[in-house]
Amino acid sequence: MLNALAVATTVIVGLMVGVEFAVAFVINPILKGLPDESLVRGRAHGGRMLGAVMPFWYIGSLVLTAVWAVVAWPHHGAVLVVIAAALLILSVIMSLLLLVPINNRGKTWTPESLPDNWKEQMNHWDRFHYIRVAVIVAAFALLATALS
Repeated sequence: MLNALAVATTVIVGLMVGVEFAVAFVINPILKGLPDESLVRGRAHGGRMLGAVMPFWYIGSLVLTAVWAVVAWPHHGAVLVVIAAALLILSVIMSLLLLVPINNRGKTWTPESLPDNWKEQMNHWDRFHYIRVAVIVAAFALLATALS
């Protein structure tokens, strides 16, 4: 059971990391190459779509990691899982305090309703997102190491 939990957790966290990495380094750069109207519509749509899914994915990943840490505590690698859980907690806190407020504004934007500082807000979100990606990549690396 512990092996199945470890593999499932690592896969789920790994998929989350892949999506967030793709947003940071593939999707958003593609959108930035489009005209402003298309950029705004694309980011707003992405914010609505991923904003609906990612909270469950982040919390689910954290719960699975916490369960793995508790079940595995006396076993090899448990400390790595605990550290990974702490990093996932940090990513959730970062999301709630830094990224979600900007995303909640951005997902309602249309080319006709942009605030004057929309590009600045978008760039803030991107910088916070890069940091969050680094945090969850580190968590994933720890889980993969604990799995092996």
